[in-house]
Amino acid sequence: MFTYIDPHIRERLIEQGKLIRIDGRGSIISATTSPQPGDQAINLLGPIPLPLHLKHLDIQVDWYAAVRHTELNQVEELAAELRQHGGQRQFATLASSMAVNSVLRIGDVEKSTNPLVRVHSSCLTGDVFGSLRCECGPQFDSALTHISNDPEGGLLVYMSGHEGRGIGLWAKAVTYILQDAGENTYQANRSLGLPDDSRDFSDAAAILHHFLGNRPFRLLTNNPKKLSDLEDLGLTQITAVKHVTGVGDWNRRYLAAKRDWGHKLTEDDISN
Repeated sequence: MFTYIDPHIRERLIEQGKLIRIDGRGSIISATTSPQPGDQAINLLGPIPLPLHLKHLDIQVDWYAAVRHTELNQVEELAAELRQHGGQRQFATLASSMAVNSVLRIGDVEKSTNPLVRVHSSCLTGDVFGSLRCECGPQFDSALTHISNDPEGGLLVYMSGHEGRGIGLWAKAVTYILQDAGENTYQANRSLGLPDDSRDFSDAAAILHHFLGNRPFRLLTNNPKKLSDLEDLGLTQITAVKHVTGVGDWNRRYLAAKRDWGHKLTEDDISN
């Protein structure tokens, strides 16, 4: 998996001791010189405070992100070219070499007249680790619950190439460090020279066209951009259904930034 980090941000992280490089045996080596060919050098980013809420455990951990140096080294020229010529969808190629998406079909969707749908962007920290820094895990669980309880049934489309709104897990880890230093989630993306939201919903649209045809459906989302992107891709009979859950002290500032960016969230939604 490839993800780009601006060299100036990388230098700052090295100076702060947040980014180090280790060899194949775990020893620290220089983070500023290029490893020799064949060396299995690994870049290690962290620690990043991550509060986890699991079913039977509440714990705060330190998160580290690790990636082979050879993976990161291949994208700097591509990133520079994309900045000059690329758009939203091309930037997403920096986040993943191959995105494998999933569809969860719930109920008798073939017979439904107005099914309930969630297009969910992958979030390792929220969906898997149970992080409270975002609301992704609770949204995923809540979507499954709402769809399974709905008489019309529906679909959950899991977009695996969408980590960090399309920037990838490695760059997302950097944005967490920048957010801890005072930037909001969108400012952190811009500090890396990345778009606010680089997700491409064309695969999701194709999936929904396949499963639902021209039928109307209800979409669990607070994001008007997701709605407009899907409409631009030919899905014109969508009713947005507000989807607020998982609000807490760790993510109120994050949700406020999303509201200010355009998400359909009220002050009451964020303060609950």
